[in-house]
Amino acid sequence: MNHDEPRDYITIEDDHGNLKEFAVEALFDMKDESYALLNAEDETIVMKIEGEEGNQDLVGINNPSESEAILSAYQIAVEHAPAE
Repeated sequence: MNHDEPRDYITIEDDHGNLKEFAVEALFDMKDESYALLNAEDETIVMKIEGEEGNQDLVGINNPSESEAILSAYQIAVEHAPAE
């Protein structure tokens, strides 16, 4: 993975014990929940942020349709309110 841009990176272990590095693309709130948008070279995932500030964990979203709905809603929001 190319680290030319200043970003936060995290390593995630999948169910099979494989490690993969992801860039934190965005942190956002939706429906009273907090989420992280993570990007690797060939994959984009959304994870839920749980816990209090200073002691937070990323939790996988096991329901693919829920994850896709959250990602779609995020993309629509970005398209309608792009960053300056």
